[in-house]
Amino acid sequence: MKHYLPVLAVLATSLMSSLFIPSLNAGETDKKTIITISQPVAVEGTILPAGQYVLTLQEDQSSRNIVRIFDGDGKRLIATVLAIHAYRLQPTGDTEFEFYDSPAGQPTALHTWFYPGDNSGFEFRQPTKAPIPVSVEAGG
Repeated sequence: MKHYLPVLAVLATSLMSSLFIPSLNAGETDKKTIITISQPVAVEGTILPAGQYVLTLQEDQSSRNIVRIFDGDGKRLIATVLAIHAYRLQPTGDTEFEFYDSPAGQPTALHTWFYPGDNSGFEFRQPTKAPIPVSVEAGG
């Protein structure tokens, strides 16, 4: 029994310390987020029709503010956007999007995107002119 005590102590310590090490999810490095929109949304000059889209960050560590927008399957790149870093005081456990107020007859425009658990996110410029529609089916 004396020989098992050190082994059990090391095992217990390693199990307890693993509780304090954050786990890494595959989506945390690229911040992959799937969004479904029910009406057109403008993102820096591109109008996304209602549907499902995948937002990710550029994989290059030196370009952590380049957001790529793919179709719902994540296979076809629709837009690449240079975002501005945004901050919030309290992170939440959910993905959070905020939108600009839009003039009547114009699609709402994406303002900020925060990944779950992060207090830093991404801000998108407010449109200054009418965005260009994208044809998702035809390859825009």
